[in-house]
Amino acid sequence: MNRNASPSFYEFFAGGGMARLGLGEAWTCAFANDFDPVKAATYRANFADAGAANGEGHFHEGDVWKIAPADLPGRADLAWASSPCQDFSLAGARAGLQGGRSSAFFGFWKLMEALAGEGRAPDTVVVENVVGLLTSHGGADFTALCRALADQGYRFGALEIDAARFVPQSRPRVFVVATRLPVEGLSGPSPFHTRAVREAQARLPADLQGLWTWWGLDAPPARNTDLTALLEPDDQASWRTDEATQTLLDLMAPAHRAAVDARLASGERAVGAVFRRMRGGEQRAEVRFDGLAGCLRTPRGGSSRQTLLVIDQGRVRSRLLGPREGARLMGLPEAYRLPRSATAGLHVIGDGVAAPVVRWLAEGLLAPLALRKTAPLAAE
Repeated sequence: MNRNASPSFYEFFAGGGMARLGLGEAWTCAFANDFDPVKAATYRANFADAGAANGEGHFHEGDVWKIAPADLPGRADLAWASSPCQDFSLAGARAGLQGGRSSAFFGFWKLMEALAGEGRAPDTVVVENVVGLLTSHGGADFTALCRALADQGYRFGALEIDAARFVPQSRPRVFVVATRLPVEGLSGPSPFHTRAVREAQARLPADLQGLWTWWGLDAPPARNTDLTALLEPDDQASWRTDEATQTLLDLMAPAHRAAVDARLASGERAVGAVFRRMRGGEQRAEVRFDGLAGCLRTPRGGSSRQTLLVIDQGRVRSRLLGPREGARLMGLPEAYRLPRSATAGLHVIGDGVAAPVVRWLAEGLLAPLALRKTAPLAAE
């Protein structure tokens, strides 16, 4: 990369292109991939250079295992991989890196190894996933990931960043940042060195600990919006029946029902986010009134849809969170094109990465790393 060229990146498991939106126009997407037809169509709808289905453009729809190194143009500065997270989460029974979905990571990594053999490996790699990556199989999966990075000459470190620092959605994710470039001056304390990250690092073998970098990413400014600010006006929403709302209230444990009753008694308007969960073999509805939505999910079932509870003027109403509201909770612009179907829109949104988190990571760490390709620092 010369000083006048923008850094380039490959985006794997790209979904609707939220990592690309976070990186912004300062970065050039050389290649993007996803196997999901709905996500692929959404990506193409939002990025003119992606190309039409089966046509020219940098977007490749299909299984990552079937991509050849020759399909990847040039040598990118960065490879971003938001690999499937289900097998690292409790919902996926923690099958780990050998699980059917998360094993797609190795399809991606096989390509990185092939590029290394051709002298085209990206200088920096980011692997984004759920926090369960740090503990899956007692830490063995995280160790396997770090070993794969080390075997290709990368130094690495991890940051746990909750999107709630940027948008009103609770969405903690792990970002493993690995690089072959000099790291001097980029390490230091960070609020994103959480207990889970520290414990994961401590479980690594000594040789991998020796390659660890504590990335010194600063905290962002305080968030100044809450959930209410991103919602559609009440008169434009589709509300559930009073009977459906009462059923939801009846599913609440005493503490959650008491929180609703307290806000009813106050007479003030309150908005809460509700999920239905299984607790002790029983379905429960849990509400939060802290100004945050719960973590957005893909709508694989009715209980996975996030519900809004609105208390106003002595009345409790409920409705489902809409896809445009979900897009705002991911930090996407109003011009972002969603699928027409609400289910498809929530599918794209629920599997994405919050764009403002990527932007903060890019500004504080990825862009400074990319600049070192042209002006590497002397060792301190």
